[in-house]
Amino acid sequence: MFASFRVGIILGLSCCSLATVGAQQTAVPKRNVIVFVADGLRRGSVTAADMPTFLRVRTEGVDLRDSHSVFPTFTTANASAIATGHGLGDTGDFSNAIYPGVRLANPGAAAGSGTTTPFLEDDAVLADMNLLFGGNYLGEQTLLSAVRAAGYAVASVGKLGPTAIQQIEAVGWKGAGSKSPALATNGAIVVDDSTGSRNGLPLPPEVLAGMRRAGLAPTSPSRSNGYADASPYSNGFHGDAQTAGTLDSNHVQEQWMADVATQVLLPGFAAKAQPFVLLFWSRDPDGTQHNEGDSLQTLTPGINGETSKRGLRNADHCLKQLLDWLDAHPAIKANTDVLLTSDHGFATISRREISPGAVGTAEHSARQHYALSGKDAAEPEGTLPTGFLAIDLAFRLGLRLFDTGVAGKAPQPYGELTADASAAHYPVGGSALLGKAVLREDGADAELIVAANGGSDLVYAPTGDAAAVHRALDAMTKLDYVGGLFVDDKYCLSPLACPGALRLSDIGLVGTSAVPRPAIVVTYKVFYGTPGDIGSAAQISDTSLQEGQGMHGGFGREQTWNNMAAIGPDFKAGFVDDTASGNVDIAPTLAKILGVPMTSKGTLRGRVLDEALVSGGDAKAVTKRQSVSSTTANGAATVLDYEEVDGVRYYNRAEFVKATKKGEPQP
Repeated sequence: MFASFRVGIILGLSCCSLATVGAQQTAVPKRNVIVFVADGLRRGSVTAADMPTFLRVRTEGVDLRDSHSVFPTFTTANASAIATGHGLGDTGDFSNAIYPGVRLANPGAAAGSGTTTPFLEDDAVLADMNLLFGGNYLGEQTLLSAVRAAGYAVASVGKLGPTAIQQIEAVGWKGAGSKSPALATNGAIVVDDSTGSRNGLPLPPEVLAGMRRAGLAPTSPSRSNGYADASPYSNGFHGDAQTAGTLDSNHVQEQWMADVATQVLLPGFAAKAQPFVLLFWSRDPDGTQHNEGDSLQTLTPGINGETSKRGLRNADHCLKQLLDWLDAHPAIKANTDVLLTSDHGFATISRREISPGAVGTAEHSARQHYALSGKDAAEPEGTLPTGFLAIDLAFRLGLRLFDTGVAGKAPQPYGELTADASAAHYPVGGSALLGKAVLREDGADAELIVAANGGSDLVYAPTGDAAAVHRALDAMTKLDYVGGLFVDDKYCLSPLACPGALRLSDIGLVGTSAVPRPAIVVTYKVFYGTPGDIGSAAQISDTSLQEGQGMHGGFGREQTWNNMAAIGPDFKAGFVDDTASGNVDIAPTLAKILGVPMTSKGTLRGRVLDEALVSGGDAKAVTKRQSVSSTTANGAATVLDYEEVDGVRYYNRAEFVKATKKGEPQP
């Protein structure tokens, strides 16, 4: 298939520019780029049986063997790195759910609307963030916007949230000061889950016309696959504590997106003889691994069952359809680089065990009985509830707990959660405000705000009270499910100031961003069912999903080790690149290939993958390093393993470990 494939592929985010076709083709045409992001794809999941197309690209092109996500290993965080080539300290996209410093709501929304912990996988929320932070909340130029300004045809297609982030400068509100504002994109082509709906980004008229000619619906299908929402064949069905989740991949929605790309967008670019960059962000295998129904309340097979494999095959099918289109257009193919990546890896969710051998958590939150709503089902004894970190911090610090997702009664803007041992309440979405009282809608008077995300959580201190931060840190060092702690540098002025924790700058979270930084980032324990097999990883997760389903966001190598490869005229053939690389390197590398400069404000930039290019040199020197925090009174510390190439850091794993008898922290 790839014997004559003169195209470059980067797995994950793909940027593609069409060559000029026909008699008027120039002697040195501008490159085309296709970036394909397989959301949640672990490197080890790429096999001949499940992902033959991905494997062939890896084999025939450049295999970026030592690849990395940025931490926290969440979708929008890595989307920001892929889009801009900058680390999170510069982009401010610290996780999927953050605290932006206000109660974020759409313009024109009723008083009391919105949330202090918005979830960024939403086009309207992204527009809100842009409105709040000067038109581009990332603060850095995106590659797709740069090449669009340089005259390339550009489109991003795929999963809601990260797809729009690739052209974030174009996302906004039209008539923001009116009673009926509308989402706008300034003519940019963004196709995602919300396309055609009231909450979707509008498409240019020529794209809609092309969809009509191709017989494609102008509205994205849902993830239901045509079944009832509660059917096991609906990919959006996640089940509950007593009902298994989905048994099928997201094949209907993704087929529509692949058809839009190959029947409308690519033919349209070719007809204009215009160089192009196309990004395709596949929701699978991520969505299927999250919701899989193969492993209800058990850690095996976890995300390694047949349903998850259907998600892998679905992503492979979409990539093959794009490459088949290139095969059918050899002149374009010969001038196209394809890059494959994934935003992060994955692990199986544990909500009880904190280590192999069924050793369960002993924390307060797992010992309570919780009131059930109409959407709940009783969990097994000893299960950590959604929002367990907020609950345990409130308990240990003697603070009141308020749900960011529930309205309160005046003068309290947020509903207070009861701690009744027989019928306690947990935060609906996991996020919560903690304090003696919280009376401001923006949460600015809360002592702490927890933004729950999954394999790691963000803890904010909106008042900037250093004593409150250190109390919270001390409490977290005693929790048995903690897997690593990182504290804002301003609270750790010396290495000994934050026992048990490293600093945010140690993991690239301090930069030029105007988005509020968390005071503490806490990641949760990862352990392995089979020693040495990272595919057997289980991750303590702050989530409403069930034990046995899938999650990410943590700091195990199974989650930082994404899948990256590239193929095409600018990439070496049959080359294994053992130099450390990552999502932050994609934009700089493609910008060089396309000859398009990108402006930068921050310095947390990735590098050009020079050693992978035909025009490049030899492999770069890699330095392996380890950082260890000062120890707590009981001898615990955060240990971070990472690599460095040309001053760029790539983070492998972190652990919160006890000291040996010699006083040295060891796993």
